[in-house]
Amino acid sequence: MTYQKFWKRLIDIVLAASGMILASWLYLLIIVAVWIDDPGPIFFSQKRIGIHKKPFRLHKFRSMKMSTPHDMPTHMLKNPDQYITRVGRFLRRTSLDEIPQLWNIRKGEMSVIGPRPALWNQYELIDAREKEGVYEVRPGLSGWAQVNGRESLTDEEKVRYDSEYVRRISFLFDCRCFFGTVTQLLRRSGHTAR
Repeated sequence: MTYQKFWKRLIDIVLAASGMILASWLYLLIIVAVWIDDPGPIFFSQKRIGIHKKPFRLHKFRSMKMSTPHDMPTHMLKNPDQYITRVGRFLRRTSLDEIPQLWNIRKGEMSVIGPRPALWNQYELIDAREKEGVYEVRPGLSGWAQVNGRESLTDEEKVRYDSEYVRRISFLFDCRCFFGTVTQLLRRSGHTAR
């Protein structure tokens, strides 16, 4: 309990601040690349559901064209590939589009590790998570569900992994999720590079 109330938040602040400083050069490269590929806003924000079901604005680098319907998950679009920019495809594959969420973490809206925040209109997922106590913790940049399947999981499977995370939350389990995420990213990047 002490870990969740104090140490976890302290680690989040240190990691988010360090990440923003160390990735500042990368920010500049991505900003230029996004704008050249499809001129318009560099950042994209969506209403997501946070701790205690409090809504917040989650930030990403924009990976889709300006003509894309707003506030709609990619998988719900008709032929979604037509809306993803060339730079956006690379950002998504490497998860670099998620870097601006370091600011969400710094503000206390998110954690480095925790259940990924649902969109405001994913009502069934939100209700199922609430029943399992998932909203008692901050949502994360990555989590146990991402380590175990990411987009390939059904909502029921996501809730099961999120619920397990809430029950097992600890420094060691967060480390397991963190390094599991790094491994998944390396595998995915290696697979798409071949």
